[in-house]
Amino acid sequence: MQPIVEFQNICKEYPGVVANNNVSFKIIRQSIHAILGENGAGKSTLVKILYGHVKPDKGQIIINSDLVTINSPTMAQTLGINMVFQHFSLFESLTVAENLILGMSEKISLSKLKSNSETICNKYGFNLNLNSPISSLSVGQRQSVEIVRSLLNNPKILIMDEPTSVLTPDEINKLFKIIKKLVADGLTVIFISHKLDEIINLSDHVTIMRNGEVISNLTTKNEDPESLGYKMLGYKVTKTKQINNVNYSENVLSLSNLSSFSQDPFTTNLNKINFNLKKGQIFGIAGVAGNGQKELMEILLNENDFEFNGDIIFKNININKLSTFQRKSLSISYVTEQRLGHSAVPEMSLSENILLSMNHKTEFKKGDFINFDRINSYANDVIKNFNVDTPSFNVKAGKLSGGNLQKFIIGREIMSDPELLILSQPTWGIDAGSEAFIKKSLIELSHRGVSIIIISHDLDELLEVCHNISVLYEGSLSKSLNVENIDITKLGKYMGGLFD
Repeated sequence: MQPIVEFQNICKEYPGVVANNNVSFKIIRQSIHAILGENGAGKSTLVKILYGHVKPDKGQIIINSDLVTINSPTMAQTLGINMVFQHFSLFESLTVAENLILGMSEKISLSKLKSNSETICNKYGFNLNLNSPISSLSVGQRQSVEIVRSLLNNPKILIMDEPTSVLTPDEINKLFKIIKKLVADGLTVIFISHKLDEIINLSDHVTIMRNGEVISNLTTKNEDPESLGYKMLGYKVTKTKQINNVNYSENVLSLSNLSSFSQDPFTTNLNKINFNLKKGQIFGIAGVAGNGQKELMEILLNENDFEFNGDIIFKNININKLSTFQRKSLSISYVTEQRLGHSAVPEMSLSENILLSMNHKTEFKKGDFINFDRINSYANDVIKNFNVDTPSFNVKAGKLSGGNLQKFIIGREIMSDPELLILSQPTWGIDAGSEAFIKKSLIELSHRGVSIIIISHDLDELLEVCHNISVLYEGSLSKSLNVENIDITKLGKYMGGLFD
């Protein structure tokens, strides 16, 4: 069949990193072509080159049999190429509609854009209020904005970089149906995902990359998740077995009748949240995005001064009024769902990001001065112990791949020896190898007696690593279910708000 895109010897090198090394392959018109590889394999760099967001050092791109030079995303869009990025490019102070109109390649009235957007939202089943500010949206809703924005441009080639990372299974199924329908009507989709089963179920062809090079070009129907995973990583991923006989005698954290009050119509208020977390226990909080996960995490961090009733008790200390700094000083660590901009500042080095997060640690100070030697040593230890693929601790955080940055962030918090670790979406958007490593690290941490809360949309993740799971629905928390003998039917009812 006729190729619509052909990469010829694409090369791109950054200081200390070869992102693409003589990458060559073809993408067939009106197909779904997956690109698979670990974080840092060169997938995102390659598609950003196709989208005009990154300039290659050498190599050629052929579109519809014509040699093209794509100098910008605007030029890519004129060629019918659009992209849904893994990391969002949204203005938080603007509304959904205002962000959508900024992404349009042609002039359109706001009223017409809203009409077109509502049609797409209804078709996809995305729950978006076009007048909501981006700052009020959950991660899943922000991903929906990115997808809608790309589809509004009626692309011929649609690049989707980890588009399902924060979607529910039902939303993923709906998205896949739309993708298949668009392909049937003539669209070509380049699909990047770390979820092997998604690639098997959706794609026609798959290109596997490792260390910036193409390892294999395959017809997907001849593969299964295990074979793809082995070819991607070069080794078989093994799971760490969770230990279920946790010592439940010591209570570490208690939330008692926690309720929040906000007049913001785009905020989900919490309704009498109660749970107890024991020493060494991993407690999972499941639920569809937008049901209060963001608000609960912000109260636990105490970053936004949410007004709330109830009590947060950590080791017999009421921490309601303690600042984030004071809570960290009590040995509570956090990993938020937004890697770039929240858990890490992209324009600062890895060492500088250590200092920002660990400024409560006295070991990083020499009197009134900063102990940069100790900070750099700590950063090096995180890089080594958590297999972070980076040439130096001086590399800017924004230059790391998603999986490597997440390993660095989680490693940074684990090595601080917390007694309580709270994580939101810890494996969102990362490859199978990094995901397995992070899960293994969290399970081993719980075995050492550290208490962990995981807020996640990924039920498979929670079922694999947690001891107990509750579901958050419209600000209310269900009863806790023991994972060892969990009733999946009951869990599904909880996800739909049908509590006991």
